[in-house]
Amino acid sequence: MGKLILVPTPIGNLEDITLRALRILREADFILAEDTRNTGFLLKHYEIETRMVSHHKFNEHATVEKIALRILSGETAAMVTDAGTPAISDPGYLLVNHCIKAGITIECLPGASALIPAIALAGLPNDRFCFEGFLPQKKGRQKKFLSLQEESRTMIFYESPHRIVKTLKQCADFFSPVRKAAVCRELSKLHEEIRRGTVEELANWYTENPPKGEIVLVVEGKKDS
Repeated sequence: MGKLILVPTPIGNLEDITLRALRILREADFILAEDTRNTGFLLKHYEIETRMVSHHKFNEHATVEKIALRILSGETAAMVTDAGTPAISDPGYLLVNHCIKAGITIECLPGASALIPAIALAGLPNDRFCFEGFLPQKKGRQKKFLSLQEESRTMIFYESPHRIVKTLKQCADFFSPVRKAAVCRELSKLHEEIRRGTVEELANWYTENPPKGEIVLVVEGKKDS
């Protein structure tokens, strides 16, 4: 029997990949890629020629059985997403769950994930925090904010640059305008930016200065009154 190996890939700087990850990508029988174009750029940079198979949120329900059968037949699959660790707000959970049920060995390499440098850089309490991933875009969004009003731990969200102002304004409405936060943008990349302030201040800033790139929003939890 083969195995499934989850391989984190850099969230920006290609030098952040580990030596072990490079070895696994070279030795695997095939690579499951969220976007073969993005992964192809990484593989070309490190001269890795392992064949890729497209595996993303739009086809994963239809492909998990076929992939599991290949692994059961003796092949080893390395799974990557466009950036970071598979299954963390990215495809991966369905295949991992299916492989567990099939008795397939699964490994996960330690490596890049945007939430860890964000919580370290935010300057907010990080002894306890909760990761909320992407907020619902429409249905369930207000309900999610209401459920977090009493959350005392620092909260971490992934957010689109097109929705960050809306999210910051909703944080001001549902939490408090003076709740502290940090917008961590383009982590590990050339134009990395960490902007700290109250959610109201940050909403005003990004209204006047529309951001680009990948964003992690870190928000202070509710303090005891």
